[in-house]
Amino acid sequence: MSFKRLNIVFLALMLFLSGCGWQMSEQPRYDTYEPLQGQPERTSARKPPAGTVLFQSRQTRPILTEELLRRGEERYNIYCSVCHGATGQGDGRIVQHGFPAPPSFHNEKLKAADDLHFWSAITNGAGRMYPYANRVSPEDRWAIVEWIRVLQMAESLKKERNS
Repeated sequence: MSFKRLNIVFLALMLFLSGCGWQMSEQPRYDTYEPLQGQPERTSARKPPAGTVLFQSRQTRPILTEELLRRGEERYNIYCSVCHGATGQGDGRIVQHGFPAPPSFHNEKLKAADDLHFWSAITNGAGRMYPYANRVSPEDRWAIVEWIRVLQMAESLKKERNS
C-alpha cells in the first residue's frame, strides 16, 4: 500500500472516530428512582402490570398436616437421603463412595435460611446439587422442606437433652 493511500485511510479513520463519544456514562438517561415527569409513579422503575407472575414469587404453600409430613419424609428418603443422609447431616451413601459431602442441614446458616431457600435449591439446584424441578412436584418440594425442618428440630432437641 502506498504512503498516500495509508494517509487517506488514516485520515478517514480519524474522521470516523472523532464522531464517537467515549463517555457512555454521560448520555441522556433516566436513573432508576429519579423523579419522572408525566408518569403516575413518578419514577422510571414502574410497577409490573396486574396479573404478572414474579420470578420466584411465593409459591402456593400447602397447609402443614400429618399427611404432608409423611409425604415429605417419603420424598426426602427417595430424593435427598442418598446425599444428605437420613438425618440431614450430609453423610449419605454417596459420601461413603468418595463423593464430596453436601452441607449439613444442621449448620447455623441453613437453620436460619427461610423455607423458600430450600424450595428454590430443590427447584433450581445449588452448588453441586442439580435441579429437581422436573423430578419433584412443587407440592412435594414443600413437603420435603417441612421434613427438613422436622429433622432440624429433632437435632436441636437432641442437643438440648444431651447438654
